[in-house]
Amino acid sequence: MKLYDELKWRGLIKDEAGEDLEEKLNNGGLTFYIGADPTAESLHIGQFPTFLVAERLRRAGHKPIILVGGATGRVGDPRGTGEREKSDVKVVDSNFEKIKKQMKKLFGEDTLVINNYDWFKNYNYIDFLRDIGKYINVAYMINKDLVKRQMEVGISYAEFSYMLMQGYDFKYIFENYGATLQFGGSDQWGNLTTGIELIRKLNNQEVYAFSVPLIVDSTGKKLGKSYGNALWLDQNKTSSYEMYQYVLNFEDVMMDEYLRKYTFLTKEEIEDIMEKHNKEPHLRLAQKTLAKEIITFIHDAESYESAVKISEALFSGNIKDLKEKELMDAMSGVETYKLNSGENVVDMLVNTGITSSKREAREFISSGSITINGDKVTDLDMIIDKNLALYNKYVVIRKGKKKYYLGKFED
Repeated sequence: MKLYDELKWRGLIKDEAGEDLEEKLNNGGLTFYIGADPTAESLHIGQFPTFLVAERLRRAGHKPIILVGGATGRVGDPRGTGEREKSDVKVVDSNFEKIKKQMKKLFGEDTLVINNYDWFKNYNYIDFLRDIGKYINVAYMINKDLVKRQMEVGISYAEFSYMLMQGYDFKYIFENYGATLQFGGSDQWGNLTTGIELIRKLNNQEVYAFSVPLIVDSTGKKLGKSYGNALWLDQNKTSSYEMYQYVLNFEDVMMDEYLRKYTFLTKEEIEDIMEKHNKEPHLRLAQKTLAKEIITFIHDAESYESAVKISEALFSGNIKDLKEKELMDAMSGVETYKLNSGENVVDMLVNTGITSSKREAREFISSGSITINGDKVTDLDMIIDKNLALYNKYVVIRKGKKKYYLGKFED
């Protein structure tokens, strides 16, 4: 398939604007840009397909520019669910540097990453109104879907003005970097077309835009940081193991769509995977394939292999095979307790709150439902001390089949 047909097949184009966009995409040679919001220090999994589109275009011979909105991030765009909190300026600046580093890791060190604060910081407010505000009709702005939704809950003048700022970004990058294409999430469509309007009116030039559908689950819930379920691309915020487990739990009904949008696998490869997956869905082949593709691209192959190793170690009980970093990744987010050396196992279970009483602790142990570092506890008089500890510090307690706790001896 040619690039345009592939993007359509993958479900990565929702809206489009500009004559001959299909031909332009297929021929290569365009300079394009996409935006990243610096109100967080990392991108998240919901944004990832849009950035993968940038990589698809780059591989097809187009030149990417990444715009991190240091200026627009200070204002906040309408999101249809209420006013954003005002972002701290120092945090926005710090996030710019972190996202810039993340972008260069994903797309290569030679990738151009720019900050719109550089051209907005000295732009006089009156001049901006005369130069830009004069050419965009308020009725045009109000008619945009996201603005309409935001007006139902209340929209500030600052957020209403965001559309003008992003529209000017396109004009500025067109004039100074030669970008003739912009794309972004479908919730940004009004902002994308505002840039086209400005360039048509003020530069008398034809430019292009398309939107990428937002990624949602089967209930329509958006995978994004604003909704409290973000999976960060930064390995320090979300480990490869956490990402592996998260993807492994994706719903079967979403897997064909996610494989198309989140991977570079071919149509034939995806069809083959889905055929095998549908025959034996309990094996989670589609989810495991997706996890491998995502983690290998975002982090690296070694991180993916480590995530699989951790998962298998927890399933089999071979906790002792894990390196300290892998153990910490595996136990990320579990309840952690301070341990007293020399304590009886029954007392330890009660004092930490893992069981509600000594009677319950004895029942769990007698039924083989308590393990320490992967070994089943059978002795009610077992002593918990540093001789048991992994890396002279940690004790991993499992109650039942899946509930883990981390005990820690103080130095």
